[in-house]
Amino acid sequence: MFKTIAATFIAIATSLSFLLSSPPSKSSYHSLFLSPSLSHNASISHHLFTLTRRPHVAGSAANAEAAFYVLSTLTSYNIKSHVASYDVSLTYPGSRSLTLTPPPPDPPTSFTLRQEVYEGDPYADESSEVLPTFHAYAKSGTAAGPVAYVNYGLIEDYRTLREMGVNVSGCVVLARYGKIYRGNIVENAYEAGAMGVVVYSDRKDYGGGGTWFPDDKWLPPSGVQVGSVFNGAGDPTTPGWPSTGACERLSDDEVEKGGDVPLIPSLPVSGADGETILKSIGGQVANDDWQGGKDAPVYRVGPGPAVVNLSYMGKQVISKIENVIGIIEGEEEPDRFVILGNHRDAWTFGAVDPNSGTAAMLEVAQRLAKLQEKGWKPRRTIIFCNWDAEEYGLIGSTEWVEENREMLASKVVAYLNVDTAVAGAGFQTSATPQLDQLIIEATQQVEDPDNSSQTIYESWVGTSKDPKIGRLGGGGSDYAAFVQHIGVPAAEVTFGGVASLWGLVALRLADEELLPFNYLSYANELQKSAEELRDEILDKGINLAPLFKSIEVLKTAATKVNNERKAMEENQGWSAIWTDQSWKVRELNDRLMMTERAFTDRDGLFGRPWYKHLIYAPSKHNDYGSKSFPGIDDAIEKAKSLNTRKSWTVVQHEVWRVSRAVTQASLVLNGKLT
Repeated sequence: MFKTIAATFIAIATSLSFLLSSPPSKSSYHSLFLSPSLSHNASISHHLFTLTRRPHVAGSAANAEAAFYVLSTLTSYNIKSHVASYDVSLTYPGSRSLTLTPPPPDPPTSFTLRQEVYEGDPYADESSEVLPTFHAYAKSGTAAGPVAYVNYGLIEDYRTLREMGVNVSGCVVLARYGKIYRGNIVENAYEAGAMGVVVYSDRKDYGGGGTWFPDDKWLPPSGVQVGSVFNGAGDPTTPGWPSTGACERLSDDEVEKGGDVPLIPSLPVSGADGETILKSIGGQVANDDWQGGKDAPVYRVGPGPAVVNLSYMGKQVISKIENVIGIIEGEEEPDRFVILGNHRDAWTFGAVDPNSGTAAMLEVAQRLAKLQEKGWKPRRTIIFCNWDAEEYGLIGSTEWVEENREMLASKVVAYLNVDTAVAGAGFQTSATPQLDQLIIEATQQVEDPDNSSQTIYESWVGTSKDPKIGRLGGGGSDYAAFVQHIGVPAAEVTFGGVASLWGLVALRLADEELLPFNYLSYANELQKSAEELRDEILDKGINLAPLFKSIEVLKTAATKVNNERKAMEENQGWSAIWTDQSWKVRELNDRLMMTERAFTDRDGLFGRPWYKHLIYAPSKHNDYGSKSFPGIDDAIEKAKSLNTRKSWTVVQHEVWRVSRAVTQASLVLNGKLT
């Protein structure tokens, strides 16, 4: 008896001694992470300068040098790092030509397709390394025909032209860039019967008020927006599996039949060249919202009378790309991953997109390394991923996710992406909804770098008190493979003070015993989306009751798990001395982590099986944009066009699919078998 009492007092004394002499709390390290003593603007500036000295398109020697710089920098911080390389299909420009032939007696115009170097450009010599303007994965070939103006090339724009009695079949169409992804501009043109596409940047959208770079942010008259026209994700020759070694590859014919590469040639041109073409187009005057800005000519839709002759021949090669991976291993849960991602490759120098983000990522890594020197160890593993070939079609991140799919699907807590760390004033973020509350709380802790008297949150909401958080339905960056393919909670941030915010969110996800997820936000977001869907198809006879019912079940499950978490947090402290609740914490966290996976469907979206997520994925006709429920949205667009009973039955089927996915999410969140 005496021995038992003595042992009990010894245990209590030992516990008290541990509590009184325990190392600094995780939150104290988080505060230290935000302190000026750990940050250094000079280091970010140095990283950005080093990474952007030369153009570094994917597959180039300059980009390999940039990869080595990232690798060596992470290694210098004592972060275990390595390169994950893939051999992927990339395209580069060979020959290009574009000729405008107006009716006689006006002579034809052959465009130089060259961007001018401004006077005094300190990088004039290096600019010779910039690739000629082109569209990656554009169809090689020639196209000739009367030119027609199609506004932004949206599906609705072609519908407007048909209502005007304008047929673009057999034409070369001129579309201004904006509103939708350029790959969809080309695809929509092909479906309308066009022979080729010229995409230009209109002064109204990108030209500013008469001043441009280097005096202002606007695109110069000779400036051209280049980019990919591939409508998929990853290497087009290895859809769904990694491009490693002597892997299986699709033939060129098989790639074309897959439907994600263009079937007609295209070229990007400058605003000045686009305006020259516009002046040669006759026919009906375009609608007011199709017109240009101040001092622009009158826009007409054609077709003709001028004829455009377009020629493009590309070079397709298997190139080595390199993802740089850095790992800080977790202490208590090394098999749970928090991933920070940013891509490195750029069409030209990449000072904003993406290397402002790369520099910020290296700054976060350096600060975490300094925390390690002071005794901090993350609870969960933190992984830095510097992706390659994002500009071609999210290739580096997609190949890595496809190669590690099963491990990532079972172990990743969240993915945090930064494409551009600076893009003008104002804070912008997008996320899967269970991360909303975490992001809001983090912005309330981080000082606004542009105004030290307020937090990022205060500058973000202004007087509205209503923070705007976007969603990750578009395919615009490397979160796509994580959210849309394997169902991982994710966020993307764009802001000048992104290193502090990015790092703080990562620290909380990595260190907090209970994951800071709130699925009530998710349920509320789904409710709003379902109500918008109801308004859109009110008179179409579609039964949305299953969807609304599944959302109510999710709300109940989310409320229950929030209460469960609160009770567990209240029981921490003294009770933890007597009882080991680690398995309960682990089980609850697993439910919170895996619920997002339940929104995916193994069959994927109809006609686009790589996209598995039924809540967030790109719109079929705009890779950059999406509403919630992409499968339902695609079916509605097709049903509106066909307007048959069968087509609306497909819409109902997609409603049932989403309802089942939401129900599965509720089951996972509850953690109980039926």
